[in-house]
Amino acid sequence: MKKETSSLPMVALRGLVVLPGMVRHFDVSREKSLLALNEAVQGDQRIFLTAQKDIEVADPKAEDVCQTGCIATIRQIVKLPKQISRVLICGETRAAINTIEFEEPYLRANVTEVPDTEDAAADEDQGLGREAMLRGLQDVFKEYATKEVKVSKEIGTQVEGTEDLKLLVDLIAANVPLAWEDTQELLEAADLTSRYELLVYKMVKEIQVLNVKEEIQKKVKERVDKNQREYILREEMKWIREELGDDTMLSDADEFQQAADQLQAPEEVKDKLNKEIKRFRNTVNSPAETGVIRTYIETLLEMPWDKTCEEHKDIAYASQVLEEDHYGLEKVKERVLEFLAVRALTRKGETPILCLVGPPGTGKTSIARSLARALKKPYVRISLGGVRDEAEIRGHRRTYVGAMPGRIANGLKAAGVKNPLMLLDEIDKVSNDYKGDTFSALLEVLDSEQNCKFRDHYLEVPIDLSEVLFITTANTLQTIPRPLLDRMEVIEVSSYTENEKMHIAMEHLIPKQLEKHGLTEDQLTISKKALWKMARNYTKEAGVRQLERKIGDICRKTAKEILEGKKQTVRITERNLASYLGKELYTYQMANESDEVGIVRGLAWTSVGGDTLQIEVNVMPGEGEILLTGQMGDVMKESARTGISYIRSVSKKHRIAENFFKEHDVHIHIPEGAVPKDGPSAGITMATAIFSAITGRKVRSDVAMTGEITLRGRVLPIGGLKEKLLAAKNAGIKMVLVPKENEVDVEEISSEITRGLEIVFVSQMEEVLKLALAKRRGSHDH
Repeated sequence: MKKETSSLPMVALRGLVVLPGMVRHFDVSREKSLLALNEAVQGDQRIFLTAQKDIEVADPKAEDVCQTGCIATIRQIVKLPKQISRVLICGETRAAINTIEFEEPYLRANVTEVPDTEDAAADEDQGLGREAMLRGLQDVFKEYATKEVKVSKEIGTQVEGTEDLKLLVDLIAANVPLAWEDTQELLEAADLTSRYELLVYKMVKEIQVLNVKEEIQKKVKERVDKNQREYILREEMKWIREELGDDTMLSDADEFQQAADQLQAPEEVKDKLNKEIKRFRNTVNSPAETGVIRTYIETLLEMPWDKTCEEHKDIAYASQVLEEDHYGLEKVKERVLEFLAVRALTRKGETPILCLVGPPGTGKTSIARSLARALKKPYVRISLGGVRDEAEIRGHRRTYVGAMPGRIANGLKAAGVKNPLMLLDEIDKVSNDYKGDTFSALLEVLDSEQNCKFRDHYLEVPIDLSEVLFITTANTLQTIPRPLLDRMEVIEVSSYTENEKMHIAMEHLIPKQLEKHGLTEDQLTISKKALWKMARNYTKEAGVRQLERKIGDICRKTAKEILEGKKQTVRITERNLASYLGKELYTYQMANESDEVGIVRGLAWTSVGGDTLQIEVNVMPGEGEILLTGQMGDVMKESARTGISYIRSVSKKHRIAENFFKEHDVHIHIPEGAVPKDGPSAGITMATAIFSAITGRKVRSDVAMTGEITLRGRVLPIGGLKEKLLAAKNAGIKMVLVPKENEVDVEEISSEITRGLEIVFVSQMEEVLKLALAKRRGSHDH
């Protein structure tokens, strides 16, 4: 086939490639291109079109255009404003540039037509191969047409009706919206098979791209549809809430967010809140989880993070309130007033952690309430009696069903401020089990160095307890671990004397009971002697609870008598007390009238105050056996044996026969055998009684004693001295022997107790024997 060469005006196209058989229009605005068009129109309407390699080049030269282009026929030119012409062309044949004849005033090129070539295999096989290629291309185009919306239905119909492979390839290539670079590749492929393969490859690639695009669009649409649905549902819920007359237009999450923004709290708490509110918004479809998060957010919002009550620094007012509410308890009152004074001077003193220890009914719990009133602080009482689970203090972790904060966090929430007065009642009654050590959990709470960052398991953020005024109460220190005790300032609340009980009854208990029973002071009067007798013979306690009950009994009987019209007023005296309270419940074992052998009066401390113990010793012929009866504890038994060993060691000095202990049995008994007794403080008492029984010397009946004994006869100090001296005074004892090392304790005891008692301090057993044993007639002490 002869290749024709022509000299034609040339237009360089930007981003556009024209193929043979393609009919399309494009706009021309460059001066060179417009001149080339005019030249072609004036000639045979033919023009050479080729693509620019770089569309940014304004004035293209020979090297800026592709070598292969298309000879086209101009069908129409339409003049548009701003020197723009719209040209309609029809692609005729491929052509390659031989030379650029000139570039000014327009481009003109010498081109050679490039005819289509078909390989030999294609010529030989006009049947099955060509048919397979034709159908394959039609199928690919059909699939492509379903994905690409830009392909018109008319083109689809034409493709289906075309039976010639060459025409089909050119038709599809001309009507598929490919990138100009891809179209240029198709233009440059003169061989039909190569062009066919290239077109199929480009279309399959486009189909894959369109598939991915479709998948992405589908996912985006699904997400948009879901968001749209949620939005519509929310709007409907909002409308329903408005119709029901709900005042608030905000959702719960918005309310929480608003409250969180207004909350006065550390940044860590606010961050946690915002995080939980975000979670709350995202768990709309899970009611169970929403409920848990809602409770947690509400708890965090209710906690008094940085909210404090105003510090009250009026010492005179505080002192007045404390005196009004309680008689005695001087140490407690003094310590609180000291704290107030320091806080007033420094404006920021360490908040004390006080532990009030004493017998039941001595006003430990009520003084805490009174302190809160004196300091004008909110009062929170937490009873620790029987608490055995660590989670009671620290709270449960949120992962558990029904989790809640611990008692400390709940107490703060109830108080509404971060600096209340918090009473931890009955701290000595806390117990442990397999769930954890409750005492250990209290270590952090009651440590002023650590409790500024106390972590509750439920809240998961630190709580500042450093400004809480903690007051704990206990009946005994024995059950409280040493590390916990070390963190608290222990103040002993000792038992009341009869005189103190009388003052408390007159100033507090009687007015309280009269008001409780609807009586006036004129309707019922109780004499001082009657009160004294009630305290001595109708109650046996360290505090005043039983005494208050007895006064209540009198008030009830009086109210009944007045209502029945039997009496208008009632006066209770020592004489008619029995008709209201019945017979006396307690009698004090008074001092024996005469001196006796082997009987010594000892002093004991009990949980309800002091008491006297009469120790009896008998010596009988036997084999050296020692009998101990009266429900003695192990420590008391050891004290008895120590006393006997001491007497055996000094037997020679006191002319006791060497074989006496081999041939005699010693029986030590403490009356009231049903009552358990223990402790070392009866050591010198038992030793004196044993010595008296062995030597036959009488012991003074007006002497009582207390003290621990050693093997060498030293007298060691003991505790509970105030209660013991009070018991001795009530029993009519005149002389009390007390260990020398307890002298400091005696100085602290009020003169009301010690008045009328001769207190003698002893350090050796010899001194005890000299003072306690009655002098022999006509002889001297050994």
